[in-house]
Amino acid sequence: MTHAGDRESGVGPGPGLAEPETVPRAASALVLHESWAVALEHATDQVMAPGDPAPDVLLLFASAAYAADFPQLARAARRRTGARAMIGCSASGFLASGIEVEDQPGLAVMAWWLPGARLYPVRLHQEHIGRLGDAALWREVNDIPVDGVNSWLVFAEPFRIDAQALIQGLQHCSPSATIMGGIASGMVGERTSGVFFDDVFYEEGGIALGIGGPFTLSPHVSQGCDPIGESWTITEAEHNTLIGISNRPALELLQATINGLPPERRERAPNNVVVGLAGDEYRDRFQRGDFVVRGILGIDPKRGSIAIGGVPRTGQTVQFHLRDARCASHDLAQMTRAATSRSASGTIVAAVLCTCDGRGQALFGRPGHDTDLASAALNGVPLAGAFCLGEIGPLGGRAVLHGFTATLGVLRHHPERVPGSDGG
Repeated sequence: MTHAGDRESGVGPGPGLAEPETVPRAASALVLHESWAVALEHATDQVMAPGDPAPDVLLLFASAAYAADFPQLARAARRRTGARAMIGCSASGFLASGIEVEDQPGLAVMAWWLPGARLYPVRLHQEHIGRLGDAALWREVNDIPVDGVNSWLVFAEPFRIDAQALIQGLQHCSPSATIMGGIASGMVGERTSGVFFDDVFYEEGGIALGIGGPFTLSPHVSQGCDPIGESWTITEAEHNTLIGISNRPALELLQATINGLPPERRERAPNNVVVGLAGDEYRDRFQRGDFVVRGILGIDPKRGSIAIGGVPRTGQTVQFHLRDARCASHDLAQMTRAATSRSASGTIVAAVLCTCDGRGQALFGRPGHDTDLASAALNGVPLAGAFCLGEIGPLGGRAVLHGFTATLGVLRHHPERVPGSDGG
């Protein structure tokens, strides 16, 4: 585990540098180009004017088309901006400035100037996950006061780190902190995904940015899947495979659920049915939003089993769901209104959107759906993000790894909080 220490913004200019920012602000840009160097030059010129001080944070989301040059891209982005901390990930699609792009060469960036913020960037490996709850690890290796972290922004690659265990570890060591982020995506069928941390690109592991002081990152999740049939109890499971549900073969119950749908919904079921695993076993009734949604990876007709993109448990409540564009639009509209409500404390500075790479044009039939709704609710607040292989956000009071969701993180400034008063 590595990091660059406690980075406090607004501590005064160095020789020849512009005066530090006194008011929080952000700027984002998206540029499409075959050349990563051209795209980066144009994007950074849009978010930074001549004479601007170095941003406290630079978020970078880059097309997997640039995969061969990711190391050079990371170094150039940090050098051009001088950002105190840089984090981000590869992406099959990305968004910023009210634009959403899939499967095209380009990148999105967002710069944050956060006077008074306490920033704790940290690089994470699989071998560290089991010790994240050990306060000594943070003191001895990172010197990060995890009790002073209000929020974590997390990105991880999908193949060599257990993202759910990473999230649980961060939640354990920072129980009051919010957690959001996403799993890096890349080219279909190729392991071209990874994460950016300061001036380095990593094909392995994850990164997290702890945010303290008078700033919080509030996550909000929109699932866009509708429960179908009934909720049942898992009676047999093995690794990532559902074998028995309510003492019946799992595949038999899935087929019965689909057959029980109205004709118009039954026609949409192929490739759109997913599995919902209950986030809270102690509810009397379950409804939309109470489940962690996982995709179906395959079926075994002889065994009557279903392989899913998660780890089901015997005794856990399960319910099949149907991905639905109308439901997704309704959920996202509600979520963005809640996320940007004026009743929430603090001033909105910026927003980060991690949306599933199974949404976009594949679900809505047009580009820009999620970004359009989020941008309209944010009313000019800078937004940036990526299409992800999994989205990190809350469910039932704890952070989990979602699928098929749009997760929006709203960065708020709370001027009434004196930096350091809550450990930040």
